Amino acid sequence: MKFLTNSDSDNAHGSHDAGWEVCVLKCALAAAIVLTCANSVHADSDYYKHTFFDNSIASDVYFYSSGKASAPSTLVLGNGKMLVDTKIFYTPPNALRLEWRSAAKGGWEAQIDVMKFRNREIYFQGDTLYFWCFSPHGISAADLPVLRVLDTNTNFSEPLKLQTLVGDLPPDRWVQVKIPLDRFSTASIHPLDPHRLQSIIFAQSVPDATSHTMIIDEIGIDDTGSSLRSSEVPSIPLGVIAKGYERHIDLTWNQQQDENIERYIIYRSLDGKEFVPVGIQIRGITRYSDFIGKSDQKVYYKLAASDHMYRQSSLSLEASATTKQMTDDELLTMLQEACFRYYWEGSDPHSGMIRENVPGDDRIIATGATGFGIMALVVGVERGFITREQGAQRLSNIVAFLERAPRYHGAWSHFMEGKTGQSLPVFDMFDNGGDLVETAFLVQGLLAARKYFEGSSPEDIALYQRITRLWEGVEWDWYTKSPESEAIYWHWSPDWAWHLNHRLTGFNEVMIVYLLAIASPTHPVPVDLYYTGWAGQSEAAINYRRSWGGTTDEDRYANGHSYFGIRLDVGVGRGGPLFFTDYSYMGFDPHTLTDIYTNYFENNRNMARINLAYCIENPGHHKGYGANAWGMTASDGPWGYAAQSPELKDDLGNITPTGALASFPYTPEASMAAFKHYYHDLGDRLWDIYGPRDAFNPDQDWYSPIFMGLNQAPITVMIENYRTGLVWKIFQSNPEIQRMLKRLSARTAELRSQKPPS
Repeated sequence: MKFLTNSDSDNAHGSHDAGWEVCVLKCALAAAIVLTCANSVHADSDYYKHTFFDNSIASDVYFYSSGKASAPSTLVLGNGKMLVDTKIFYTPPNALRLEWRSAAKGGWEAQIDVMKFRNREIYFQGDTLYFWCFSPHGISAADLPVLRVLDTNTNFSEPLKLQTLVGDLPPDRWVQVKIPLDRFSTASIHPLDPHRLQSIIFAQSVPDATSHTMIIDEIGIDDTGSSLRSSEVPSIPLGVIAKGYERHIDLTWNQQQDENIERYIIYRSLDGKEFVPVGIQIRGITRYSDFIGKSDQKVYYKLAASDHMYRQSSLSLEASATTKQMTDDELLTMLQEACFRYYWEGSDPHSGMIRENVPGDDRIIATGATGFGIMALVVGVERGFITREQGAQRLSNIVAFLERAPRYHGAWSHFMEGKTGQSLPVFDMFDNGGDLVETAFLVQGLLAARKYFEGSSPEDIALYQRITRLWEGVEWDWYTKSPESEAIYWHWSPDWAWHLNHRLTGFNEVMIVYLLAIASPTHPVPVDLYYTGWAGQSEAAINYRRSWGGTTDEDRYANGHSYFGIRLDVGVGRGGPLFFTDYSYMGFDPHTLTDIYTNYFENNRNMARINLAYCIENPGHHKGYGANAWGMTASDGPWGYAAQSPELKDDLGNITPTGALASFPYTPEASMAAFKHYYHDLGDRLWDIYGPRDAFNPDQDWYSPIFMGLNQAPITVMIENYRTGLVWKIFQSNPEIQRMLKRLSARTAELRSQKPPS
């Protein structure tokens, strides 16, 4: 294993009106919200404005790469992608391995692409491209490849000979290559923008008919002057603590106010004597999950802080822990706590609200994900992950933000800026007003928390009243468009009015909107809208279901067909993605609702069972599917965000852990089997600081680099509903919900009495 030491570093570097209202809002928020978001992660999306490549999640080939060789030249690839080297790296645990042989009348090229994730803007800040390279046997300057770059508009550069920049690459030594961006001139018909770097391409140069190997690591863009930031090495990490679980160790350490720190280097030892580097963690995050892969293993750790020049601090004091056998109950608590941390440690530090995804754009907080996070907060208090005082304070911070954030007839927008509260039109220019669905998800969480934190102290009473005012301020009736309307609509914007015109029609994830709208004590909608809107039979409702279901069989809300021998009372096709069984039912207990079509706990359970059966049969012949790897729902994917359902047309090969894990109330045995597979068998790639990664795709050997606010909380909350029913109980105990159920039950009874005998 070849890794940078402090002496290596020295050697290597030695060689090289509305506007007025927004302003008032920003000032009010900045002045009024005093946060105590203890342990909140400053994930620092600025890291990804400079980092092009640091490590691969998969240890065999790098997903964001490709290559091709024309005989007689050769290029060593795995499934058409560049190899990952886990023994030689500049920063642990791996680097990219480039092996080639350049021959006359042949050619080859190896392309490294930028890692993409939701809301990442591909715009690198700096004036110089940097990367580290290493050759076990050395490469003469004349034999080095040529280099091209490609921007996000597919404009490409002229070839640049590495020999003019590096000279001979000495054997067994890391060398940093520095290329000013202005050295790249366009070879396309349009100008090249290297700040929007999409790909770096190594290609054949001199056909010397000799095999070469070059290891490449830590590719990024920064300013030349950044090397002058500080002459001091970073501070030594303090307060390192290790905690053992069944197959992994969690490491935590103190947050340090040291601007020199760019990353942390984790060193591991199995004997307490020889420590080797095993991973890095980016600045701002003070937790690392080290997957050991077996129980009853004692492990020792030390940490070092590293700056932008890769200079390391001295090692920290030692911490140790031992992995241990755990019961199923202990494993579930471990899983709940890991997913809970996304909402406790990964929340926005200014507002306490929940980020859309991590990593991502740190400015963007999500209204619906915050509602889910509030319910996860309740579970965190109940399970002792945090104290009641900590939970109440975080909830109060969130409420303070919501009291001052823009509202559109009582509804909040889908996305807001965490520091200012400004609405963010993330999807398109029409998405700049009230989003009633996201608001309903938020209110579901607020009502659950209102009941959980209900108490007799002045602080408890004040918090209860503040949440009540937020809830009573939502104008659900406004979102019907008119008193004569038969349905509720999703969006309204002061600029675009009802331009999006998205009618809320079941069956999907938005039942909670109708339930809360009927329950509202201040702006209710008629109870009839449940049957005319949500379960409506109008032409508009039928056409809506046909448009996304692609079928006429279940376009009237009721289904009645059996799939894999399992009857589905309600749902389009085979039921849709599994978030349909989660989002509206994290607080609202589906056991308590039986309408003229079905009982919703039973219907949700059958939907999950159909999803499981589809994955077992696996008609799309995807890798990895089975009885312990299932749960088709919406998540990140190799080609972006996608909503999968148990239909061939929607089946992309993605496996999303939250699908099976949030189904614990419906399919406990199958959900536990999936969890054990994800943790025991795939944990070295799938398990990280916030539990399982968002998704993976075995066909593509791809593992999501992100966690999503909409997907981690359903795991924590629905497991708790399976174990104790906690969140269901406290949400249902709200008097407004009880009154709503009585009204809806009475209307259902009327409709049943009007139905002619079969």
